[in-house]
Amino acid sequence: MRVSVDGGPAAPANEVVIQALDELLQTHNRSDAPGLVIGVARHGRPLYRRGLGLASIEHGVANTAWTRMRIGSTSKHFACLAALLLAEDGKLDLDDQVRRHFPELAPNAVEPTLRQLMNHTSGLRCYLDAGFLSDGLAVKPAGSGWAGQLRQRDVNFVAGQRFMYNNGGYHLLSLLIQRLGGMPFEQFLKERIFAPLGMVDTLSLPSDFAIHGNMATLHVKQADGSYKRGIFPSMELLGEGAMASTVDDMLRWLAHMRGPKRVGSDASWEQMLAPTRLGNGVTVPYGLGLMHHRYRGAEVIHHAGAVFGGSCQMLTVPGHALDIVILSNGAQVDVAALAKQVVDAALGDALLEPAPARPELDSFRPLLGKRYMSPSSGFVMGFAEADGRPALSLLNLPPFPLDGDELHWRLSFEDFAAGPFSIRRPGLAGAAAAPPTLQISESGVEESYHLLPETGPAIGEVGRELAGRYSVPELDAEAVMYVDGAELKMEVKGHLNSTLMSFEPLAADVLGWQMTAAELPLRGIARVQRQDGKVVALRFDTTRTRNLVFERQGG
Repeated sequence: MRVSVDGGPAAPANEVVIQALDELLQTHNRSDAPGLVIGVARHGRPLYRRGLGLASIEHGVANTAWTRMRIGSTSKHFACLAALLLAEDGKLDLDDQVRRHFPELAPNAVEPTLRQLMNHTSGLRCYLDAGFLSDGLAVKPAGSGWAGQLRQRDVNFVAGQRFMYNNGGYHLLSLLIQRLGGMPFEQFLKERIFAPLGMVDTLSLPSDFAIHGNMATLHVKQADGSYKRGIFPSMELLGEGAMASTVDDMLRWLAHMRGPKRVGSDASWEQMLAPTRLGNGVTVPYGLGLMHHRYRGAEVIHHAGAVFGGSCQMLTVPGHALDIVILSNGAQVDVAALAKQVVDAALGDALLEPAPARPELDSFRPLLGKRYMSPSSGFVMGFAEADGRPALSLLNLPPFPLDGDELHWRLSFEDFAAGPFSIRRPGLAGAAAAPPTLQISESGVEESYHLLPETGPAIGEVGRELAGRYSVPELDAEAVMYVDGAELKMEVKGHLNSTLMSFEPLAADVLGWQMTAAELPLRGIARVQRQDGKVVALRFDTTRTRNLVFERQGG
């Protein structure tokens, strides 16, 4: 073990870290596929800067350490800082109600604040998630985000009571920054944040159609192994995820985040990093566009980002002045997991606590393949195995591995940016069957979930009741459900495009659904709403939208 000057354990030597990172990244060192760019710094000094794979398959251009890429939702905390700068200017208060600035929005029983837009607790619907359901990946013109938010008449939950990731809230925040800042959102970020910090290669780009120098192409891998160009379906992408940058600029940004502040007051930065307290007292480690918690005992601050054909992870370990930026333009890699591996390599076991033990699978086996539903919320959970671990499927999504202890299984907030979800462990050791009920909590709100049947109703039976036309005012869309051979399908016709869903009956009046287009792998649950025994609506749930109503038309 290396020893520091004060006699305590030290991080591995630089050459050891560099060798470990070379080995870790070797699989992405290809000349026939898109790749990534990684930058690692210690105490503000570059330790590792490398481009791997191709910036453009089309032109055979390699990624370099200075290649610029989209950073997706990592952009969000820049929008938060922009709002805080306007607060420092006296032009807004983060605790202003949203409708004070946007009276056109539908009124709510509990009006959300600007701060709640920023920490994803507003309860408002998201124009982006809703728009995918009706228009798929059709490119939406400028103004569509605002129009989509105006159409939302209902909310996902009462403001402040839960956490639900919401790009629409950041779109509204960005429009307000433009209005109060007196200039386009992109110009405000450049003048007030990028330029003062020397982030000369960083831009906020409203669309993927304009051409900019030194930009990597985004690559979406197809089922046959070929690639398609990644295009985000908007001409007015703002604070929800519009930035493009380089690892050098982002490392410069992380050094500023850890050190003396030249942009934003200390008080503003304290607000950025403060955890969010929900109305029931539960605290989640999301501040204003930043995640702040511990990993293997070390304090970490980070935010990931994803776009069509790319991803990003930005992470700093302030106590060790370790900064990490990973930008991908289509490499088949989980950049958030890769960043943790970089932390492991750079700090070593001597400076990090042991990784928590993973829950064993044996006592979980009676739950495998089972689904449960809450009668009160309609939320559906499924249980499966992933990588040899107990796993949870939310709303028909692919399963995600669980952590836990002797009393609970958990899907941690840090891993999923939702919930947190906690399942009381029933006495399953040696049990032959799954229990009829489970106690499951989301964001600290516990509900009883009832076991759904092993086999759902027949497609023909369900189709006869549900086939027909539906209207979806909040999507500006119409829909038709029909039986196609052995499949139950729905075509949703939006203002710009149409989408196609397939359905699996899970129980009486409960269906799982998924989009049929591979490029848009959305999934969720639909619940049948009846009045006097007659079908009057379907209510759709996704991880970012709850109770979206499809109104039945005709008899």
